[in-house]
Amino acid sequence: MGIEFQEEKHSDPEIFKALHPLLGAWFKWRFGSFTEPQRYAILNIHGLQNTLISAPTGTGKTLAAFTAVLNELITLSDAGALEDKIYCLYISPLRALSNDIERNLNEPLQEIKKAGAKINKDIDFRIAVRTGDTPARERSKQLRKPPHILITTPESFAILLNSSRFIEHLREIKWVIVDEIHSLAENKRGVHLSLSLERLQAQNSGVCRIGLSATISPLEEIAKFLAGMKNEKEARSCKIVDVRFLKKLDLKVISPLPNLIDTTAGQVQQKLYETLHQLIQSHKTTLVFTNTRSATERVVHNLKELFPQDYSSGNLDAHHSSISREKRLNVEQRLKEGKLKCVVSSTSLELGIDIGFIDLVVLLGSPKSIARALQRIGRSGHRLHDTIKGRIIVPDRDDLEECAELLKHALEYKIDKVIIPRNCLDVLAQQIYGIAIADKILEKDLLKLVRGSYCYSSLAKSDFDEVIKYLAGHYTSLETRHVYAKIWFDEETGMIGRRGKMARVLYMTNVGTIPDEARIKVKLGEHSIGTIDEIFAERLRPGDVFVLGGQSYAFRFSRGNTVQVASAEKRPPTVPSWVSEMLPLSFDLALAIQRFRLLMEEKFAAKRSKEEIMQFIEEYLYLEKNATKAVYNYFREQFLYSQIPNEKKILIEHFTDESGKRFAIFHSLYGRRTNDAFSRVLAYLIGRLSHKDVEITVNDNGFVLSCETMPVQQALNLFKKNSVRPLAELAIEKSEVLSRRFRHCATRALMILRNYRGHTKSVGRQQMSSRLLLSAVKRIGNDFPVLKETRREILEDFMDIAGAEKVVAGITSGSIKAVEVNSPSPSPFAFNLYAAGYADILRMEGKLQFIRRMHEKVMQRIEGKG
Repeated sequence: MGIEFQEEKHSDPEIFKALHPLLGAWFKWRFGSFTEPQRYAILNIHGLQNTLISAPTGTGKTLAAFTAVLNELITLSDAGALEDKIYCLYISPLRALSNDIERNLNEPLQEIKKAGAKINKDIDFRIAVRTGDTPARERSKQLRKPPHILITTPESFAILLNSSRFIEHLREIKWVIVDEIHSLAENKRGVHLSLSLERLQAQNSGVCRIGLSATISPLEEIAKFLAGMKNEKEARSCKIVDVRFLKKLDLKVISPLPNLIDTTAGQVQQKLYETLHQLIQSHKTTLVFTNTRSATERVVHNLKELFPQDYSSGNLDAHHSSISREKRLNVEQRLKEGKLKCVVSSTSLELGIDIGFIDLVVLLGSPKSIARALQRIGRSGHRLHDTIKGRIIVPDRDDLEECAELLKHALEYKIDKVIIPRNCLDVLAQQIYGIAIADKILEKDLLKLVRGSYCYSSLAKSDFDEVIKYLAGHYTSLETRHVYAKIWFDEETGMIGRRGKMARVLYMTNVGTIPDEARIKVKLGEHSIGTIDEIFAERLRPGDVFVLGGQSYAFRFSRGNTVQVASAEKRPPTVPSWVSEMLPLSFDLALAIQRFRLLMEEKFAAKRSKEEIMQFIEEYLYLEKNATKAVYNYFREQFLYSQIPNEKKILIEHFTDESGKRFAIFHSLYGRRTNDAFSRVLAYLIGRLSHKDVEITVNDNGFVLSCETMPVQQALNLFKKNSVRPLAELAIEKSEVLSRRFRHCATRALMILRNYRGHTKSVGRQQMSSRLLLSAVKRIGNDFPVLKETRREILEDFMDIAGAEKVVAGITSGSIKAVEVNSPSPSPFAFNLYAAGYADILRMEGKLQFIRRMHEKVMQRIEGKG
């Protein structure tokens, strides 16, 4: 059968006929009829068919997954045949979601119990939650008398698989439900879970897997991730229920002003907050999404300051990951109870926590991906027949172009693709250790089990062998760094097993894939300056300039949890402070914007009238008048001043500032991850050619290189003889990102133990251990699995090397032209990119004045040409 889209929709009478009378009666009383996801999915799941359900929030997909489970448990309970074992495992990426589901399942259970009691039927089954927060007393109770439905997280599931007594309760499990699968598939938590599911499958080949997802693409890939592989080339059967576009969309991009350049920061701020205030006041409950935690706090503060008569802590609040758990739960509860007029969030409310009725979602700035926009906006209209209502307010012209294209794709149901990480060797090492602890296993059976996961279906035997060698203690030189053998491997019989009495405890206290993060101390000599995020620190290269406490500093080196800097008073920053928090633009959406740019260049080149081009923009991007006018002016100025970069042309502007510093501005609109890889490789080549250090500033729309000499064409020509990936590996070899990501991978692969015999190792000490280990494994060789995985993670997950390879292939084949021009000042498309370096030393007003000065130069030159 393989992966198939579910074509057949079952009628309500058909479904009611399959249900126990008590459950059927409850459904009729509570809902009257079934929803679309339920009509497609319930009978599949009843027949134990693997099923992926993709549907908007509030369409009943969770109940679609659970109906067959509830039906079986009610039927068995009615017959007195319910056994003490787990029938269904529900896996959620969030602990908060776990508590939601428990509440939402207990409600129908209590109502059905009451209905059964009226006709002398004793219906009862147990539902329980098992996460890191579950008290020891509750865990013991679950071991003695297991719940029939167990709600857990991926990490707790992995621990249960290695619990010698609890595993017995999982051996005859019938269903596994993976909720919010879209949030797991794209990261290593999902990779880890995929191997846990294969371990469960090995215990019980008949287990039915159910995946629940919001809007995501491509569904076929997610279905393979969910179901796993029958063999190396063919996935297990899985039915896809695709009702992603069930609800009507009411989406608009709003520009607060028709002219986003000839204005002051105060005017933009005032108009933005007036627009936001009007939207909030004209709706019952509004959810506002920003892209950073700091912006979330700023919006809440500013709304209270500007409109004190309308907002207070009683009706307006913030929700993000840095807020305490108690505060977040309090905000969620007040939202559910309808006590809040507005909640402002960064990413923490994207997933399907039950937050009650929201009638409007406002996005401040671009969410950077179509799928993320639909997931965020999909939090509105929580009921089945509600229209999804969203507004995107844009503060500048780059955002306007991006959001307009994003809106167009959302309305046309074109979604960017999720990339599933493949062959992660650190996660593999951790899971093999867990498998060996649970029981002895033959090497060939282990490889077959691992390749059953879609994430490892293409795993090379040589990589598998290297992981086994590492775990079996083949590299004895690592023992001096306290890395010892974790398994034994008999090469004659091919048998693998655990080594050491502490193995189970070590595994269970170090399981998981989410790295410990910390604040990094910044020091100027012995003088402490402040702290920065580790995610920010890993982006730094020697010589990079950043701002802390209003002063500019140049990064020198780091040791453990401390970064050493030098004063850089007169130099603009190359790495803006917000870079670690910003979401990267997706490659698919970037290409869509490039296609629009090509259409616009063709229209201006053909000398179409202003009215005709304005009409095209309005119809193509579904924009309102203010936004249409702003987009038209933006493109007109770029076309008249220079050229419009697009999918067939990368524009490279050479520019020298007042101090004589040389810049090359690359208009490579491919998203930050692709630009990160592309810019590092180019900077590496230019640095080798010129024997000088090259400064880099990167964003989604392109990057800026700065160096005394800039042999760009020579560097681009080198791509004809050199492939991108080896160059990228050389470019990151001595980087901060390699050092810190190696720690993450070494911790996942259990080379570094976060917890040992009751002691927790701090992030600083982990980093010190990691630096010593990195030197040791480099001596072993590039194929050492944890080092190889670190490079893969940086190039494929942190950056987008595949995107960079596509761009370079386009340049070398000639399908993308690299056009170099000399500019007296940056062109309009370069304003934000060039100003990004100065963003931290200029206040908002200063940044706008800075951009306005560049704009005045552009307009003078355009008028001079005319």
